[in-house]
Amino acid sequence: MPAISNPDVIIADPRFARVRARDKAADGQFVYAVVTTGVFCRPSCPSRPARPENMAFYATSAEAQAAGFRPCKRCRPADAARPDGIVERVHAVAAHIADHVDEPITLDRLAGFAGMSPFHLQRSFKAVTGVSPKEYHAAKRLEALKSGLRAGESVLSATFDAGYGSTSRLYKQVDGRLGMTPSTYRAGGAGETIVHAVRHTALGLLMMAATGRGVCFVEFGDDPASLLKRLAAEFPNAALKAAPVKGNRPLDDWMDALDRHLASGGPRPDLPLDLRGTAFQIRVWRFLLGVRPGEVVSYADVARGIGAPRAIRAAASACGANRIAVLIPCHCALRSDGGLGGYRWGLERKRALLDMERHQKAAEVAS
Repeated sequence: MPAISNPDVIIADPRFARVRARDKAADGQFVYAVVTTGVFCRPSCPSRPARPENMAFYATSAEAQAAGFRPCKRCRPADAARPDGIVERVHAVAAHIADHVDEPITLDRLAGFAGMSPFHLQRSFKAVTGVSPKEYHAAKRLEALKSGLRAGESVLSATFDAGYGSTSRLYKQVDGRLGMTPSTYRAGGAGETIVHAVRHTALGLLMMAATGRGVCFVEFGDDPASLLKRLAAEFPNAALKAAPVKGNRPLDDWMDALDRHLASGGPRPDLPLDLRGTAFQIRVWRFLLGVRPGEVVSYADVARGIGAPRAIRAAASACGANRIAVLIPCHCALRSDGGLGGYRWGLERKRALLDMERHQKAAEVAS
């Protein structure tokens, strides 16, 4: 079971107010556990309210039970996980979308399928998944397109099989999500030239790579060969071109700017980025781009900042999926208790980045 919680964090969580209000509409959306009793309850449980420092929130009854809590005998929270529960209905809607990805799907149609009002479904779907039904449909359609292209289908066949209807509509909707044109993606990046360079930095060996749109890859590693292997896995058939030492602008300038930031706390470079990810991931990354050096946010802050306050785990996962180190500052995202959480390139680097940026911010304030 978790240790005693930070009461300020619990009180600031929107779920706390719903528990205090014994909001029946929240039943099925989450459960809360009481550390001192080992029991978990529905938000509407009529039992005496627990102190915030003794509470913990879980998305489902199964998660609470996996953490060692037992269901309350008074409010029977496990019953909220039956098929008529909100979470389960949202999951059924998500499965319906995935099964009909090639069709136009309206919110009214999904609401009728779920037996909910369009407004309630929209709000509940976003609370559970972190994205709207429309965004989820777009992401699933993009997955279908990628799958078809990887399987060797022609761009035209994959376009219609995924439900885009026309190639012009396809290019309009997926621009920026494949990071390259659909035909180039189908060929694993064939025809795309990606220039890359490796530098020793204050935080270790770093590779930066860029397409014609901007930086698509910034990762730390132990040796050039392993970094190149990671880049090749992202773009298996692209033409990967090693930049000559001090001979490729603007990549040289971009790496110099990033190196200055890492070595001496210079400004975090504001470089053109080639973002590739799901709609939800890109929302998280764009939110992080607005966090100034020296500042930190919690994963809960990120989720709230993108309008999906319940999608804390999804926000943390999106931080972990970031492949553009430092420039998209996922290192500034911490756990709600102030702990470092995870970092793709190691917690020591995360700690060093945070310390460097904090010192620089303090120096600017003092000057």
